Amino acid sequence: MDHRIPDASDLGHLIRDARKAQGLTQDELAGMTGTGRRFISELENGKETSQLGKVLLVLGALGIALYALSKWK
Repeated sequence: MDHRIPDASDLGHLIRDARKAQGLTQDELAGMTGTGRRFISELENGKETSQLGKVLLVLGALGIALYALSKWK
């Protein structure tokens, strides 16, 4: 399923929904990705200063691919 993610809040909602759909707690996801529960919580709540490398680890663990679409040629 494709989703447009215009901001950190929408990305957080996507991650929360995917985690819950997979039956994972924040602690379990944190353990899978080598991050902390606080990081997962802040990410799911749309914290805009989250580290991109850690965000990519979380997305990968949840099976979410990240694509960039160019608006120009």
